Amino acid sequence: MMQFKNLDEIIDFAIEKEKEAADFYAVVSEQERFSGKKEMLMEFSGQERKHQALLEDLKAGRVGKQLDDYKFKWITDIKRSDYVDEIAYHPGMSYNELLMLAMKREEKALKLYNEMLANAQDDAQKKVFKMLCQEEAKHKLSLETMYDDFMAAQGD
Repeated sequence: MMQFKNLDEIIDFAIEKEKEAADFYAVVSEQERFSGKKEMLMEFSGQERKHQALLEDLKAGRVGKQLDDYKFKWITDIKRSDYVDEIAYHPGMSYNELLMLAMKREEKALKLYNEMLANAQDDAQKKVFKMLCQEEAKHKLSLETMYDDFMAAQGD
């Protein structure tokens, strides 16, 4: 586990991760020819940018209220991504492969934030990571649901 000296360092690290994810989805969407896939990837990119902005606000001391009003709720993990192999992105990937790739990314982000949550030093840190865990879990669930819907439509 990485050692962080303070909350700012943790937040900086998380901001970098969110930026990376947003850029990844944006770049991939540029390479996609099909508008449906393009849109989906741009949406993911936008959501990761929102996380980034939230973290930046938090670091600037602006989200006390945002964090106070955040509604924590249990997000079901249907664990679809657990059964998906690691795959690398390549242009022209099928829709279900794109979903699998995205699910894996979200699974990793969720693991990372869970690890950070487990190692959090105080309540402020715990709350931030709990919130990020929930956000990534939401992404993962919506991706896995899209995947299931798609596979069902294929008669799987």
